[in-house]
Amino acid sequence: MKRRLAFFAFLTAGALLAGCASSPTPADYAAEKPVLDLKTYFNGEIVAHGIFTDRGGKVSRRFTVQMTGTWNGNQGVLDERFTYSDGKTERRVWRLTDEGGGRWSGRADDVVGVAEGRSAGNALNWKYTLALPVDGKVYEVQFDDWMYLMDERVMLNKAQMSKFGIHLGEVTLSFYKTNPK
Repeated sequence: MKRRLAFFAFLTAGALLAGCASSPTPADYAAEKPVLDLKTYFNGEIVAHGIFTDRGGKVSRRFTVQMTGTWNGNQGVLDERFTYSDGKTERRVWRLTDEGGGRWSGRADDVVGVAEGRSAGNALNWKYTLALPVDGKVYEVQFDDWMYLMDERVMLNKAQMSKFGIHLGEVTLSFYKTNPK
C-alpha cells in the first residue's frame, strides 16, 4: 500500500512539474526566415522520409511519403501516400483551410475532429488526434506536431505522440520539395 501511495505521489509530482514547464509557441519563431507559407510549400510534388521512434528512442518503423498538394483560394488538399520499410502502404488525404492570421485547420479520415494549426515565421505547430491502427486495434493518439522550413526545398518535422498525457514516441520527417516555384 505504501509503495502504491509513493508511486502515485511520484506520478502526481511529475505531472505537476511537467505542467509548469514552458512549451514553445509559434510566436517564438516569428522572426525566423524563411517564412513558411503552407500554400506555397505544399503546392506540387513533395517527398518525405521519416521514422517512428518509441519512448525509449528506438526506431520502430521507417517510411517514405510521396505527396501532392493543390490549392483553390484558402482551401488545400494534401494527398499523402506512405510506403513503410516492411512494404505496407497507407494513404491520408488532408483537407486544409487557411483560417487567416496564421491559423490553420485540417481534416483527414483518420483524424478525430479537426487538426488545429498555428504558424509564425518559419514554424507551424499542429495539434490533433489520430486514430492509429496497431495490431488490429485502433488507438486515439494525440500529436503535437512541429514543422520548420529550412529553405525553399527542405522542411523538418518532429511530432510528439501521447495518450492520456503519457509520451508514446516521436515521428521525425524530412520533407523535400522537388520543384519549388
